[in-house]
Amino acid sequence: ERPDVIFTTFGDAMRVPGSRKSLLQAKAEGADIRMVYSPMDALALARRHPDRQVIFFALGFETTMPSTALTVLQAEREGIDNFSLFCNHITTVPTIKAILDSPDMQIDGFLAPGHVSMVVGERPFRFVAEDYGKPIVITGFEPLDILHSLWMLLKQLAEGRCEVENQYARVVRPEGNRAGLEAISKVFELREFFEWRGLGSIDHSGVRIRDAYARFDAERKFAVPNIRIADPKSCQCGEVLKGVIKPWECKVFGTACTPETPMGALMVSSEGACAAYYNFGNIDLNRLVAEREAAHEA
Repeated sequence: ERPDVIFTTFGDAMRVPGSRKSLLQAKAEGADIRMVYSPMDALALARRHPDRQVIFFALGFETTMPSTALTVLQAEREGIDNFSLFCNHITTVPTIKAILDSPDMQIDGFLAPGHVSMVVGERPFRFVAEDYGKPIVITGFEPLDILHSLWMLLKQLAEGRCEVENQYARVVRPEGNRAGLEAISKVFELREFFEWRGLGSIDHSGVRIRDAYARFDAERKFAVPNIRIADPKSCQCGEVLKGVIKPWECKVFGTACTPETPMGALMVSSEGACAAYYNFGNIDLNRLVAEREAAHEA
C-alpha cells in the first residue's frame, strides 16, 4: 500500500486470502499491484520505474525457482537496486514426507508432477518407494499421460511393487535440469521451517535468499514481520491433501469456498484439487447444500 512500491505476482496469487485482505482487494482499494507472467516482467518494470521499488511475490515449487533465481542474478549483473523478492518458494520433498508421516494419511500411491521433476529429476522421489513403500510415477500433463501414469501406478499396486517410474521420460531426465538446480543453489538456501496452509509448519520446506543477495530480499529491505495466519477453522485443505476426505466433503466446498471466493489454497489455483472438482466434477451443488442442511438439522 506504499505509494513508492509496485507489487507484482502471478495471477493465481491475487485471490489468496491474506491476514487482512487479498491482493485483489488491496488493488481495488488503490494499491499498485500488477499481475506478471514471469519475474523477468517484474525486473523490466524496475528498469522502467527507477524511482519506485518493484517487489516480486515469488512463489511456487521448484518449477518456478530457476526463473526467479536467474532474475536475481540478472538484476545483480545490471546493478538494479529497486528490485526485490518477497520469497515464498516451497520445496516438494519435505512436503511429501510430511504428508506421508501424518498418522491419518490415506494415500496408496503418487503421481509426481512432471514440471517439478523436469527441474529436480527422478532421484529426489526415491524415498517415497524405498522408505515408505508407496509407488510413484512421474507424470506428464496430457490426458493420455495421466491415464498412462494411472495404469502404471495401478500395475505396481497389483504386482506389489514400489518403485519410481518415469512416464514423462521425453522431458524428465534422472538428474533433472543441472543449470536450473545450480541457479537455485546459488541464490537460495533452505529455511528452518515454513508455514503451510492446511498442513502447519514443515521443516525445511521453503527457501529464502542467501546473504550474498540480501539486497534483493524484500523481507530484509522492508522489515516484513513474520505474521502467522491461522487457517479458517472450517477449511479442510489439509485433510484433502492427505486423502482423508474428498474435496466435496469439506464443509465449505461450493458455498463459502469457491474459485471466486477461495478460503483454502486448493480452491485458489486452477490446478488445485478443490477447484478442479468445482469446475469439472459434475457435482450438484444444490443437492450438496441440501444434504448438509439436512445433516445439520438431524
